[in-house]
Amino acid sequence: MELMRKLEILADSAKYDVACTSSGADRKGNGTDLGSCSASGICHAFSADGRCISLLKVLLSNVCIYDCSYCINRKSNDLPRAAFTPRELADLTIEFYRRNYIEGLFLSSAVLRDPDYTMEQMIRVLELLRGEYRFRGYIHAKTIPGADPLLVQKMGLLADRLSVNIELPSEQSLKLLAPDKGKTAILRPMKQIAGAVLQNKQELVQYRHAPRFAPAGQSTQMIVGASPETDRHIVQLAEGLYQKYSLKRVFFSAYIPVAQDSRLPALDTPPPLLREHRLYQADWLLRFYRFSAQEILDEDTPNLNPYVDPKCNWAIHHMERFPVDVNKADYADLLRIPGVGPKSAKRIVTARKSGALDLDALKRIGVVLKRAQYFIQCKGYHCTGNAGEQVVRALLDPAAFSVGNEQLSFFAAPDLHRLVQQGTTAIKAAQEVQEEAVRCLVKTM
Repeated sequence: MELMRKLEILADSAKYDVACTSSGADRKGNGTDLGSCSASGICHAFSADGRCISLLKVLLSNVCIYDCSYCINRKSNDLPRAAFTPRELADLTIEFYRRNYIEGLFLSSAVLRDPDYTMEQMIRVLELLRGEYRFRGYIHAKTIPGADPLLVQKMGLLADRLSVNIELPSEQSLKLLAPDKGKTAILRPMKQIAGAVLQNKQELVQYRHAPRFAPAGQSTQMIVGASPETDRHIVQLAEGLYQKYSLKRVFFSAYIPVAQDSRLPALDTPPPLLREHRLYQADWLLRFYRFSAQEILDEDTPNLNPYVDPKCNWAIHHMERFPVDVNKADYADLLRIPGVGPKSAKRIVTARKSGALDLDALKRIGVVLKRAQYFIQCKGYHCTGNAGEQVVRALLDPAAFSVGNEQLSFFAAPDLHRLVQQGTTAIKAAQEVQEEAVRCLVKTM
C-alpha cells in the first residue's frame, strides 16, 4: 500500500480522538501558486505559553483486536485497514516537519496483537525521532491500557505528554460496551504516570540534567452520550481524576453514531454537542474558578442546564451571595461573578489599589458587563441583587437556540421564499423553547 494512502486511512481513523483540534481544510496546489493544504493528519494544540502549534495526528495502525461497540476501528467494523512501520511513520513525521507543515506529533494506535506489542512499535517510532533524527519537537503519545509498566516508563521518557483514555464514565458501561477493556487496566498506568511525573520533579530539583518524564503531564478522554451516566457523574469523575492523578486535561467527546447496535444511540441520533460544550464549561470551573463538582451539580439537578452556562446557572440560584462589591471582595469571590474570569479578577485586585473602580474601569479591565452588571456593585453603580425574568433572559446562551442549519451560498441563486418560510418557522420554534427555558429557570430560583 502506498504511503499516502496509509496516511489518508490512519489520519481519518484518528479524527475521533479529541485531545486536539483537526484543521479540517483541504486545498491542493495548482502547480503555479505557492503551497497547498491537506486536512488529513494536521491538528492544532496549544503550548503552555499560549502558542498554537500544528501536529501530525495519526494512528500507527487501525487494525484492532478489540471490539468496542462505540469505536470506528473495532475489529467487527468493515473499513479499510492499514498500519505504518515505525520507520515509515518516523520518516513521514520528519518530512512533514522539514516542509514546515507541522511542529510535532500526536501518536495513537489501535491495539495490534496485544498492548505490549503495540506499545513497543510506538516506542520504536519515538526512539527513531528522538535518537536518529534528534527531533526535539512536541510529542503527545497515547498509552495503551494493559501494557507493561516498563513500556509506559520508557514512553514517558520519550514523549512530552502521555494520555490514557478512560473512554466511558463508569465501569458498568465499560463492561457493556468495551468488554475487552477494564477499569484497572486504565487506571493503573494513570497512577504510574502521575507518580513518575512527581518523582521526576524531585529528581530535577537535585540534578537539573536528569531525564525528563512526560514534562507536559497527562490527559484523558471520555465519550459522552454513548452510555446513560448523568452530567453530575461525569463532572465528579473529572474532579476525582484531577485530584488523584494530577491530570492536565479531561477531554469530552460527544458520541458520534458510527454503527447500528442496540446498546448504543440510533444512527440518526445527532451527537450531543451542546452537552459536550456545557461539560467543558463545567470542567473550566473545576480547573480555574475554584468550584467543586458538588457546587456545580447536586442530586436534585443531575444534568447541566442546556440554556445557561454552568457559572451563570449557579449564580442565579445563589443570589443571596450577590451583589459582590468588586472594590472589596477577595479573589475567590470575584471568580464567582458571571462575566469575570481569572485574568480580569487578578486585574481588579491590582487596579483597585490605585483607586475605586467604576463600570468604565471594569470594562477596560476585560469584565463582560453584559453578564456581570446583574451581580456587582462598584463606584457609582449598585445592582438590585434580585434575579428576575429580565436577568434570566440576559443570561440565556444564544448558541442553545439555533435557528437553522443551512448555510447560504455565494454562488447558487437562493429560493428566498423557501428560506423565509424555513427561517420564520425555526425562529418561532426557538422563541417557544426560549420562553419555556425562562419559565423553568425563574420557577426553580
